[in-house]
Amino acid sequence: MRLDPRLASLPLLALGLTLACNAGEGRDTDDPTGLSNASTTTTTMGTTTSPGTTMGTDDTDDSDPSSDSSSAPTDTTDPTDTTDTTDTTDTTDTTTPPSCGDGVVDDGEECDDGNADNADDCLDSCVAASCGDLFVQAGVEDCDEGAETATCDVDCTAVECGDALQNAAAGEVCDDGNTEDGDGCSAACTLEGCGDGQVQAPEECDDGNADNTDDCLDSCVAASCGDGNVQAGVEECDDGNADNTDGCVDGCVAATCGDGFVQAGVEECDDGNNVDNDACSNTCKAGCGAVFSTNWCLQQGTMMQYTRCQSVTNGGNTCNNPEIKYGNIEGGIPRQHGGNQFPTWCQQLGFSNWSGQVSYGNRPCLAPQGGLFGCTSYDENTWHWCDWQDGDWYNEQLDWHNCGGTEITSITCTP
Repeated sequence: MRLDPRLASLPLLALGLTLACNAGEGRDTDDPTGLSNASTTTTTMGTTTSPGTTMGTDDTDDSDPSSDSSSAPTDTTDPTDTTDTTDTTDTTDTTTPPSCGDGVVDDGEECDDGNADNADDCLDSCVAASCGDLFVQAGVEDCDEGAETATCDVDCTAVECGDALQNAAAGEVCDDGNTEDGDGCSAACTLEGCGDGQVQAPEECDDGNADNTDDCLDSCVAASCGDGNVQAGVEECDDGNADNTDGCVDGCVAATCGDGFVQAGVEECDDGNNVDNDACSNTCKAGCGAVFSTNWCLQQGTMMQYTRCQSVTNGGNTCNNPEIKYGNIEGGIPRQHGGNQFPTWCQQLGFSNWSGQVSYGNRPCLAPQGGLFGCTSYDENTWHWCDWQDGDWYNEQLDWHNCGGTEITSITCTP
């Protein structure tokens, strides 16, 4: 028995006395401690001995296994048990973490074919191949440029007119899925119509351009005089109207003196000839000095009022059925009226005076013709012919159309 180490701290004397006292003192069998007097235990300095036993001496014959069975070590090992109870568990984690390219479709991956080939159906980013990913999928796509380009359609097929995919980047303005002309979209994927260079009903022509100075207008109508477009090398002018008193006359020719048309505000007359001593000079000035004319003769001093005769007799001194023009309005028929000043009228036309001879008769004045009377008001204060209805008629239509027997049929002036 090994001494409790805690007892080593007690004084040796006290411990010895206590042990001696206990050794010599008899115990009553009724001692409630239950200790028997027949057994005496002596403890000296931490050593316990039993009767007949010498401390530190083992008299037992080791050769006799039965002499002291309590002291012999017992071998409890089963020689037939071959189980290795050694713990050989390896706690090291050798598992490879999932990654794109390992051939296993992990969370977050659309596919994983275990290679870096971007021409198959799975990209090296483990995303399924699709049109627009900038990789051409072999056997599936013709091209892949991420968007519509001049060489690649939006569905990753090569650009081709007639594939029903209009590719603006390639210059297609239409694509009806065929390569037939005449159906609105040509075989070149251009809109058919005026300007496509092909004449189709109801076009008169189609030169494929918007140049209106050639022989075909941009409306696919053949150029012509009066269309308002000057045809280069053919027309001198084209004002788009039939007015021969402006700067462009019939035939789309620029107005000139001698063309037979009086250019308003420029010419006093134009008799269409090169005779200089008749009623209209070669500079288109009215030769109204002492002679009447069948051409328009300016009434000097007026605001562009002219007189011409249906015919001239009496050596040019008598004007038969005179007609008046004011500005650009013709058809004025002078009538009998108290405001008429015949001497002034003769003098305006270059004569010295009025001879006193005037005749009247029935002359028609249906629109656009109209009756006139002499006045010194309305359009201007100089004596001139005025509209019978309301006075004014410079560049305005005539309003009086009820002529009937009092119209001037002739006047004779003195040279």
